[in-house]
Amino acid sequence: MLEKLKVEVCNANLELVKRGVVIYTWGNVSGISADRKYMVIKPSGIKYDNLKPEHMVVVDIKTGVIVDGNLKPSSDTKTHLELYRKYLEIKAIVHTHSTNAVAFAQAGRNIPALGTTHADYFYGDIPCTRELTEKEVTNNYEENTGKVIIETLSINNIQPLEIPGIVVKNHGPFAWGENPANAVYNAVVLEKVSEMALKTLALNPYSKMNHYILEKHYLRKHGKDAYYGQDCSV
Repeated sequence: MLEKLKVEVCNANLELVKRGVVIYTWGNVSGISADRKYMVIKPSGIKYDNLKPEHMVVVDIKTGVIVDGNLKPSSDTKTHLELYRKYLEIKAIVHTHSTNAVAFAQAGRNIPALGTTHADYFYGDIPCTRELTEKEVTNNYEENTGKVIIETLSINNIQPLEIPGIVVKNHGPFAWGENPANAVYNAVVLEKVSEMALKTLALNPYSKMNHYILEKHYLRKHGKDAYYGQDCSV
């Protein structure tokens, strides 16, 4: 069932290791089927060295029930499901504990847009959610993590593909995209711009970037008149 998507999701999980944003079992990637009925996600606690497409778990988006696979899905499954149910434009989700993004999460700070590298991929500051309440953590923690992400995007009027990532207070980053490979790409970029921001703020705590620079760099790559890159594969 969904064998092609299983391969894509497995390869995306392995890419996280290759790019140095996860160690041990500290991360997961999921992807949604074209009909948006099912999610394929990494199993919980499986070492990346042993990960294969046949290990991927298929979960019903509506019910959360496992429909294919012999292993338990990621413990973050309910967070992924909340995001898929809310945002039709999200087709894959990544969660990591990458060092620099986690630093912002633990500090409860947005990742500020300080330069053009950030602006090429994120149309503004990458937000940090509020802290979950004790009740939200005790009851349905992973589901409520998804809900607080949705709440934060809504409060800040953020379109998910314009700022394809977030940090959850005290926890870590989530990123998303148009397919598993794209979501991983966004997660890796999120970590790298987090590192750049931390170093910049260490040198100058008052650093900022004018909005017109952000606007230019984001729109030249993603706007209706974008001109970055080629019109065909090279």
